Amino acid sequence: MPADPFLEEDFRVLTPEAFDFVLTNELKRAVRSQSFLTLLIGEPTLREVPGAPVAEEPALEREAAVRQIARLVSREVRETDLLSQTEQAQLSVVLLDADLPNSLRVVDRVMARLENYEFPRPLAIDIGAASCPTHGADAASLRRSAKARTVHPQRDVDSTPRPDSLPGWDKSSNAQ
Repeated sequence: MPADPFLEEDFRVLTPEAFDFVLTNELKRAVRSQSFLTLLIGEPTLREVPGAPVAEEPALEREAAVRQIARLVSREVRETDLLSQTEQAQLSVVLLDADLPNSLRVVDRVMARLENYEFPRPLAIDIGAASCPTHGADAASLRRSAKARTVHPQRDVDSTPRPDSLPGWDKSSNAQ
C-alpha cells in the first residue's frame, strides 16, 4: 500500500477512487461557476513488431507503459490538473478550466513529447477527449463521450527515436 492513500505513484497519479471523488467535485464546481473542464482518456496498445519476441505478460507491459506515459504527461500539465491510472490500463487526465480547443493544444504537446520518448516496446496511443459542459456534466457521460470522441486515433509511438530528434541531425543534408 502506498504511503499516501490518495496517490498511486510518487508523481501525482491519484488512485481511481480519489480521482473519481475529485472529478465529481470539480464537475460540480465547473457547472456552478460556468467554467470548462476537459477529460482526456489515453489508451496505449502494444504493437507487434515482426521478428521481435511476443510480450510474455502483455497486461503488465501495458500497465508499465501507462505509468511511463503518466510520468511524462505529469510534466506537461499544470500542477492543479488531475491524473489517474484505471484498472483497464488507461490514463485519465482532467484539465481544469480548459475548454476543448485549448485542451487539444495540450494533447498535441503531450503527443509530441511521447513521440520522441523511447519506450521499451512500440506503442499505439489512442486519446479521447470530452469537455464539460459541452459533452456532459457528470463523470459517467464525460467518460462515455471521451471514449467515443477520439482526438488522436492510434498515434504510433516507436521504440526508437526519430532521426530529427537526434543531436547533430541536419534536415538539409537529408533533403531530396
